[in-house]
Amino acid sequence: ENLETFSAGLRDIGIHPRSQARILSGIRSFFRFLLLEDYIQQDPSELLESPQIGKTPADVLTVEEIDTLIGAFDRSTREDSVTGLFWKPYTVADACVELCNLKLSDLYLKEKFIKVEGKGSKQRLVPISSRAIRELELYFPDRNEGLIKPGYEDFVFISRFGKNISRIMVFHIIKELAEQTGLKKTISSYFPPF
Repeated sequence: ENLETFSAGLRDIGIHPRSQARILSGIRSFFRFLLLEDYIQQDPSELLESPQIGKTPADVLTVEEIDTLIGAFDRSTREDSVTGLFWKPYTVADACVELCNLKLSDLYLKEKFIKVEGKGSKQRLVPISSRAIRELELYFPDRNEGLIKPGYEDFVFISRFGKNISRIMVFHIIKELAEQTGLKKTISSYFPPF
């Protein structure tokens, strides 16, 4: 009852439905933790309803628009002049959004495919183009000269902080480039899993 009152209060004071959903998700996670750690015997949040959130689909980029974004990367320096976010000389590290966790041990470049892990830990073999292989081959020498922290040696795309790049970082870079190139379409931060 207290949780339902709290949830209704969020609506009453005008909190956006997405923010309500995030707050309630945090509450559910907290009670799941208490249940797993045997602090409580029953989860009082299991019947707590989240607000309905309408999804607005992101615009689909054309091949030409993607090429424009890729062409906007500054290849002359290790740190991109547009974003200044991380060390990298070539576009493949930025273009492969879904591959933030790609590992060297997942690459089969001679066979022209990579192994990716998707939802439910399902592994798939995905073909890779000759252009992407060329970009990787150009990227590797500079990648190997940069800082790579222990435990991150197998990741393909490394940030200037020595760890694998994150989706948030890549999304920020793409947004910055979209603004720089004058792209008017809405770009979503959601990237579907393989």
